Amino acid sequence: MYALIFDEHNLENPSKRVVSVHETRQSAEAALSEHRKTHGKKVQECNMRVVWTQKKIKAGDSVTAPQFETWRPGETIPEGETHSDED
Repeated sequence: MYALIFDEHNLENPSKRVVSVHETRQSAEAALSEHRKTHGKKVQECNMRVVWTQKKIKAGDSVTAPQFETWRPGETIPEGETHSDED
């Protein structure tokens, strides 16, 4: 399942709060987009992201890095996501 998580990239707190759970990446991305619109934030300002997990979770739960991945195994990764933005 896909989850929208709150990720502040704080190494001292590896636990990430689950904001919502979705069956598809598209619905998770739509929830993220709606959150950004509601709060008037740009992508860079929004500390939320979509992840894939096999753990049974619900909104309000916490997950740690070993429990989720950015992409579901076998999922087609968009071309722009396979290379670093840095030179």
